[in-house]
Parts: sequence; C-alpha cells; structure tokens
Amino acid sequence: MSTQVHANLTAEQVRTISEDLGEPEWLLETRLEALEALETLDMPKVIRTPGRDWTNLDALEYERIVDPLDRSQEKDRVEAEGVDVLEWSEALAEHGDLIEEKFGSVVDPQRNYLTALSTALFSAGTVIYVPEGVDAEDVKIRTRMNSQSLFNYTLVIAEESSSVTILERQSNGDDVEGKQYYSGVVEVDAGENAHVQYGALQNLSEETYNFSVKRGHADTYATVDWIEGNIGSRLTKTSVETRLLGDSSESQIVGAFFGHNDQHFDLNSRVWHEAEHTVADLVTRGVLDDKARSVYEGVQDVGREAWDTSSYQRENTLMLSDESEADASPKLIINNHDTEASHSATVGQVDQQDLFYMTSRGVDEERAKNMLVEGFFVPVLEEVAVDELREDMDDMIVQRLTT
Repeated sequence: MSTQVHANLTAEQVRTISEDLGEPEWLLETRLEALEALETLDMPKVIRTPGRDWTNLDALEYERIVDPLDRSQEKDRVEAEGVDVLEWSEALAEHGDLIEEKFGSVVDPQRNYLTALSTALFSAGTVIYVPEGVDAEDVKIRTRMNSQSLFNYTLVIAEESSSVTILERQSNGDDVEGKQYYSGVVEVDAGENAHVQYGALQNLSEETYNFSVKRGHADTYATVDWIEGNIGSRLTKTSVETRLLGDSSESQIVGAFFGHNDQHFDLNSRVWHEAEHTVADLVTRGVLDDKARSVYEGVQDVGREAWDTSSYQRENTLMLSDESEADASPKLIINNHDTEASHSATVGQVDQQDLFYMTSRGVDEERAKNMLVEGFFVPVLEEVAVDELREDMDDMIVQRLTT
C-alpha cells in the first residue's frame, strides 16, 4: 500500500466522521492525532526470509479504494442478558468515561501506519460492556461491508469475575464490485478473574484486502481466548495477541485458514508472559491450494518476572498443489528459567501413503484427498469450544473443498 495515502485524507473528513457519530472532543482529538501521525509512521512489519519479504503492503493502490465518507454497511448485533452490546454513539452516551479510560489502552492507536489510519477513519464498530459478575454467552456481531472500504473498531470491557463469549463474522454485500479494503481493530480488556472468548470468522470477497489487529490484556486469574478463521479476502494481514499481565492469567489462540487461487495470508500470533503462573497455547492449522501463499509467525515471549510459566505453540500447513507456497516461523523468547515451553511448525503435502491406502479401498482420489483435508483440520476444530463457530468453520472448509 502506498504510504502516500494520507495525502488524500483531510482533517475535515475526520471531523465529519466524528460529528456524524456524535463523539466527544477527546475522541476527535485522538483521531486527529492519528491522522497527523501518518506522516511519520511505517507500515506494519512483514515477515522476512533471506532475500524475500513475503507480504507486499505497498502493492495496493490504496488511495483509489478508500473514500473515508463512503462507509455503507449492515450490522447485526445479538445481545446476551446482562451485557451491553452497543454501537459507538450509544456506548459513548452510556459509558463515556469508561470508554475514554479504555480506548487505545490495549491497541496503541499509533502502533503503525495502518492502525493509525483505522483510528482516524473508523466509522463502524461495537462496544461490548460486561459488568462485574455477569456470565453471558452468544453475543454475536455480523458485519456486511457495502462500501469500497470500511473501518471497524471493537472494544470489549469485561469487568471482574465476568464471562462472555463473542462471535464475529465479516462478509461483503452484493452492491460493490472491484477491489475493497476492510480494516478491523479489536481491543479486549479482561479484568481480574474475567473470561473472554472471542471468535472471528472472516469470509470477505477475494477482491478484498483485509487488515486486522486483535489484542487482549488479561488481569490476575483472567482468561482471553481467541479463535481466528480466515477463508476469504485477496490479502489478509492479521495479528492476534495477548498480554498476560496478571498472575495465573491464561490465553489460547486457535487459528485456521484455507486459501486457494492466488490468496495470500500473513498471520501472526503473539503472547507475552509478564506475570507468574501464566499459561498460553497457540494452535494454527491451514491448507493452501492452487497458487495461494501463507506466512506465519508465532511468538511466545516469557518475561523476567514470569515464574512458573507454561507456553506451547504448534503450526501446521498442508499444501495441495506444487504452486502454493508457505513459510512458518515459531519463536520462543525466554528470560526466566522456570519455564515449560515448546514450539513446532510443519509444512508439507498430502501423505501419499494415506492417499494410496484410501484409494486402494475404493475411494476415488478427489474424495480421498478431501477427506484427508477435513481430517487435517480436526485437531484445531476440536479446540473450538463454541459449537456454532466450529460448525460454521467446518461448513466453510467443506464448501471450499467442493468449489
């Protein structure tokens, strides 16, 4: 993407968005500061191997796609008892002081060029507020993008001893043709002993460029779990992250992707252990067909004060064609000897012995390969505790195999 995008953006456009949403002065100022920062910020870092940058974020003629004031969308929100699931204007009216305290506290609005751009221009999104002690399931958010570009911002605040399960889906409407750009930022603030499970299933059109950051902070005894499914988009650059800030906090990051044609996935999972007795588990599985490409980086960072830490990571990619490409880079950064940790990554093709075994028993080759792919995803689907999300992911995998 061109770093000259901001040349086409104006403070007046940002003020118009803020005024339309009825925002307070502090949020307008945050937006304007993010807009100004575009002059000096760099694009997000991409994964590099010797002689190659896997993802080219400068390739898209971004300034031709983004119209800050064209932000048509459809948003469905399903609430759960005791939980506020609100669009931004409503949330600011009901919880203004709390939002001012939490906004940008988990995801730095100026961490890179695209995050700052999202902060300056977001016009869609949801605030989910879970009061102390509330236990809720089945909060659902469905976004259909009906414009050339859409900037979505989600803030989750889970107070002490609360629990919530959130399912988010993104897709395109039928009214827009050609290249599109979707940006999603998710902040999760989990208070002491709170439990947040956030599942996202991305099925954008293959003309859409997708940038997303999901990041959570876990307080003492808190849990932040992520489920990340990527099926659609032309190019996806995504990062799912948790900082384990409180003693005995935990996080699990489960990812699944299935690319075909010339789709490109740049996937990052990161956990920082910053307190004692913290636990993390990162599990990702993906399949690539045709000329699809993926690059994955997983980081487990154990700090000096993170005594009695447990941290595990597994990433596996299955390639169905000779023209698909994949690279994986799991990393362990350990600064405390009282740590139990492991990491592994594999990239390979369908096992020919398994394929021979099945075809020799009367299963035709295409059906046998599809069955092996479905079986490949089983270990990661078994980690998805939410039945509806697991079934939706499984259905999309089957649909991808049959198209």
